[in-house]
Amino acid sequence: MFRIDDAVDTPPYQQICDQVSAGIDSGELAAGTRLPSVRALAAELHVAPGTVAKAYTQLEQAGLIETAGRSGTRVAATGGPVALAAEAAAAFADRVRPLGLDDEQLVKLVRAALTP
Repeated sequence: MFRIDDAVDTPPYQQICDQVSAGIDSGELAAGTRLPSVRALAAELHVAPGTVAKAYTQLEQAGLIETAGRSGTRVAATGGPVALAAEAAAAFADRVRPLGLDDEQLVKLVRAALTP
């Protein structure tokens, strides 16, 4: 399921984070999917358990996974960053529709907000 590529400069914990996030975004890892334990994944990938623990901690802080003691680590119900962004976009649309602006104006406003 997951793999570490030693030929790239990306640290192993970040590779794990990236692969879990990509799996969530693609739907391969659906909400509630149980992830391997820290020790099991570390053994599978031939990395230190601390490497997997660091990845899981970052993924949990990002709201992508949830750890519930003996119940294990699972993909969070939020479904990841794409789902969170879609929820935010829907909330934005609901809030601004009553203002009477057309879709093109709203898209321009969003683009402007995204420009640093």
